[in-house]
Amino acid sequence: MDPVTKALDELHWRISGLKGGEVASYIPELARADPDDFGIAITSMGGRRYRAGKADTEFTIQSVSKPFVYALALTDLGPEEMLGRVGAEPSGEAFNAISLEPGTGRPANPMVNAGAIATTALVPASDPEARSARILDCLSAFAGRRLGYDEEVYASEAATGDRNRALAYLMRSAGSLSEDPYAVTATYFRQCSVLVTAADLAVMAATLANGGRNPVTGERVVERDVAVRTLAVMATCGMYDGAGEWLLNVGLPAKSGVSGGLIAVGPGRFGIAVYSPPLDPAGNSVRGVAALTAMSERLALHLMHAPVHLTATVTDTGHGARSSRARSAEQSALLNGSSRRIVAVGAQGELEFTETEQLLGAVEGAVPEPPGWLVLDLMAVTGIRPGSAAMLAAALADVARRGHRVVVAAQEPFLAVADEHPAWHAFGSRDEAVAWCEDQLLAGGPPASRPTAGDGG
Repeated sequence: MDPVTKALDELHWRISGLKGGEVASYIPELARADPDDFGIAITSMGGRRYRAGKADTEFTIQSVSKPFVYALALTDLGPEEMLGRVGAEPSGEAFNAISLEPGTGRPANPMVNAGAIATTALVPASDPEARSARILDCLSAFAGRRLGYDEEVYASEAATGDRNRALAYLMRSAGSLSEDPYAVTATYFRQCSVLVTAADLAVMAATLANGGRNPVTGERVVERDVAVRTLAVMATCGMYDGAGEWLLNVGLPAKSGVSGGLIAVGPGRFGIAVYSPPLDPAGNSVRGVAALTAMSERLALHLMHAPVHLTATVTDTGHGARSSRARSAEQSALLNGSSRRIVAVGAQGELEFTETEQLLGAVEGAVPEPPGWLVLDLMAVTGIRPGSAAMLAAALADVARRGHRVVVAAQEPFLAVADEHPAWHAFGSRDEAVAWCEDQLLAGGPPASRPTAGDGG
């Protein structure tokens, strides 16, 4: 199991026992959801996908569809016309509140129901069926696979959607909605009944994080400026009347849905999704909020914390690493002939989630044929977050279990951590680390235990 998945599994185990909240019941079909369902998924900018728990369980997207349909309408209308029709200010009220601008009827933002209904109506199409088709195409492109509908949930929403229809009729009477309110809300109900999984939502979130390009399929779904504006609205309005507290504690653009879905976006880093049906009073998944709060704290994901990265994290991944130690001609020939058995991977800078995930990928891609030696050069690393250190430790332990010898060259703070991991061989410089590997190879194979203090010389 890779370290990121292992970390997700541990988080899933810790959060799964959390109780509280209520499964949404105002749409009767949603009340049938299993309150114990709980899945977490992450998609990185490299298109790598990680999941834990019931990340492949299908549920209806509900309000998590709102930012993606907003991106579609924004693409068609442009920012000025879009802002003239739907505002971008937090309402401070519940998702289904009557929150319209006095005098114009303009909804406060596209994340509350009134704004989402108006946004759906702004998607250009020849008729309601064509509009639904365009919206489904858009959501499918974000997800990287063809999505479908839950017809039972759609029928249930349509049968109980009087409040949403009332919002549409109010906007129509105020002049902010030109389409037929009944037809528009029917399209909105169908949009909310699209079936997804947490794994799908992580890809959709990652597409926004990647500037509008799906990192799994490589398809450009929306332009970068559209993705930026969408994320801005998510950051201020995506968690309804809990948006301010969310931004303080978690610090990521996010969007929740009453079926239990929740997405969060680390721009340029990853997309995260959680599925767990029990909701808090604000309509957000209880376990989803807890999981993302814990991840943000442990992995330093808060937007306001993110440093500016000016250099690449991974500096080299070369086979045939050699030390400066003098060798005889015979020894040099043997080392040259076994060049693929000693591999060095170097890193630099601060290791947070994104940097560590890139380093883990480089380590996995460089692992030599057993028996071999992996030298991890962290001499230029200036800091490692606790969550990142745990993932890196798990990766090194896994490499050691597969029959390799793991050798770490690092500054003192990381060397102290190495004392807790007997599978690691730690040195104070890369040259010492490589020289030790060469000595072991020349002696006939990997050692059975850690080196003594004198082995590093």
